[in-house]
Amino acid sequence: MSTRSRHLLAGTSTVIAAVVSLSGCAQKSASGDGAIRVTASDSACEVSKAEFPAGHLTLDVENTGSKVTEVYVLFPDDRIAAERENIGPGTKTSITAELQGGDYEISCKPGMKGDGIRRKVTATGQNAAAKRSPEADAAVAAYRSYVLEQAQETLPKAKAFADAVKAGDLEAARKLYAPSRIGWERTEPVAESFGDIDPRIDVREDGLEAGQDPAKDWTGWHRLEKALWQDGKIGDWEKELADQLMTDLNAWGTRVGTAEITPTSMANGAKELLDEVSRNKITGEEDRYSHTDLVDFKGNLEGAQKTYELLKPVAAKNAPQLVKDLDGQFVALTALLDKYRSGTSGYEYASYDKVDEPQRKELSDGVNALAEPLSKLAAAVVK
Repeated sequence: MSTRSRHLLAGTSTVIAAVVSLSGCAQKSASGDGAIRVTASDSACEVSKAEFPAGHLTLDVENTGSKVTEVYVLFPDDRIAAERENIGPGTKTSITAELQGGDYEISCKPGMKGDGIRRKVTATGQNAAAKRSPEADAAVAAYRSYVLEQAQETLPKAKAFADAVKAGDLEAARKLYAPSRIGWERTEPVAESFGDIDPRIDVREDGLEAGQDPAKDWTGWHRLEKALWQDGKIGDWEKELADQLMTDLNAWGTRVGTAEITPTSMANGAKELLDEVSRNKITGEEDRYSHTDLVDFKGNLEGAQKTYELLKPVAAKNAPQLVKDLDGQFVALTALLDKYRSGTSGYEYASYDKVDEPQRKELSDGVNALAEPLSKLAAAVVK
């Protein structure tokens, strides 16, 4: 789970396109007015324009501070329209966003904590994005069906896991934990758009906000993971948490179909899934008690590849070389991950604590090799 999810508000979320360019080069917005410059420091968030035309635009971000920062474009109710996390000191990057006309805030978060330093901005007029092609419409419709399908497949697997916890069956619960998460991991960017649900389902202990008590405020999969592997016991509180997990997942399953999906939000989501692998799975932070990180890795990779395959007919028209590069990199990373398979089901992998540092470096290099061309997919589908 990314830290940004903890700051979203309840309600139907809108997934607006935001794609990060790894090159950090300035891009031109669809309006033709050029990029908006955002200078983030430890104590300030400077924005070159407070008003700009709606549509596709680019934020050129520079972190001049000493802390890692995040930059967000926020709706008035704190839903996220666009974002970029983990911007290191002295680093420049670009964020391409698709915005409807309306009021927003740009927030810089030095240290990646709190509400951030905010500046009010306005997108004027209507959305200037070009009308979608039939291929793009087909991709959006197919992806919506895929997201709904993943939610429907997740719920019975999660219920089996929750039932094992409630029965006090430690071994069965351990066996069912990782499979119960696969559908969520495949569609994590959409899942995270429901900010009131994601922090209850997928937050890690170190992701709790200041003032939250792990003993009573920490819920979801990872809280149960800690009980099953580190504590080695299931108590009455864990059984209550299993019921709460199912309540939250059922709410997710009901609401996931309401997320707004665009070709660019799909492309951005695919890249975000690779970022999740890089930040949380390669480091071993995600499933730190069960060491089932490679199963989550597989889910993230499958979700990214499914999204890419749906967008491929659009991207192939605009960027055929990019499509060729992505085809090769998806094959290469899948083959690399398959080296760690330990069973025949497709979702049985080596315990991540048995993967040594050189092997982790190899996996990280493979993820980075795919992430670089994948970061260009959103630009390719809006040409």
